[in-house]
Amino acid sequence: MEPKGKQERAIVHLEIDGQHYYYGNLKALTDHWSKDAIGVSYTYLKNLNISEDKPYKNGICIIRRGVIITSPKKKVDQ
Repeated sequence: MEPKGKQERAIVHLEIDGQHYYYGNLKALTDHWSKDAIGVSYTYLKNLNISEDKPYKNGICIIRRGVIITSPKKKVDQ
């Protein structure tokens, strides 16, 4: 159950060479990493149903989709 007022946002997690990187979507990830660097293209990735339980894996990296929970923005009185 999600606590009241919390917001969920999608996140894409890239694990490569023991390092972890986080992106807001697959396009942002593939804009930052070339096909040669991660061993897969955006076109291929966008057609997969990647999730935390079903990551994409190859000999170079692991890519997962998940959810990050954030607090709501506080309204500023004007």
